[in-house]
Amino acid sequence: MAIYRFKVSFEDYDDVIREIDIKSNQTFEDLHRAIHASTGYPVEVSSSFYVSNDFWNKGQEIAFMPTERKLERGVSLMDKSKLSGFIDDPHQKFYYTYNFDRPFDFHVELIKILLNEDNNTYPALVKSIGTAPKIPGSVVVPQAGTTTSKLVNDFDFLDGLEFDPEQLEDVEDLDVDEMSIDNPGKSSSDDTHHETQEEHEEDDEFMDEFSDNENYDSDDYQRDDY
Repeated sequence: MAIYRFKVSFEDYDDVIREIDIKSNQTFEDLHRAIHASTGYPVEVSSSFYVSNDFWNKGQEIAFMPTERKLERGVSLMDKSKLSGFIDDPHQKFYYTYNFDRPFDFHVELIKILLNEDNNTYPALVKSIGTAPKIPGSVVVPQAGTTTSKLVNDFDFLDGLEFDPEQLEDVEDLDVDEMSIDNPGKSSSDDTHHETQEEHEEDDEFMDEFSDNENYDSDDYQRDDY
């Protein structure tokens, strides 16, 4: 029985590579699970292989956990599709999308066909280069021995600025609207009141000048006839 050796690489991270040996009569689901045994990703997510050409164009789809719409279209299923049924070229290529909710795309290429199988259990990882990138949105788990308080202290920039919480209380007690820019320490409302009072006093003085002459005799101001 033939052994296929596939080179698996991320489309966007070409420095991360896996090489996997798998029997020709094993299924695409076996290959799907083998790939993610090597990346550490969960396997129970909707994913698909596509028969591809040298330009990585998508052809026939072989799906894992397909949608109802795909099932209605008669999509091929990974667990029922043997690899040998889709190998027409000694350098056969498959475009592979893992997890349609948060997808990673891969290039899967047949690079060698071994005619003599050894005593390995297949699928078997024969080469691993690079670390698989984190899945978008995954939670970072603190390393063992790292306490929550240590994580908080690592990001406590206020300590570095010598921040004193009592200073904030002092600021909160201040009424910014009451401060006068021209005369610090003197409220703007006091200025307004003072100006209004002065204007009022000036008006009173002006009116008093006329009030003193309210009862004047018009004859006193008549010109003598010449």
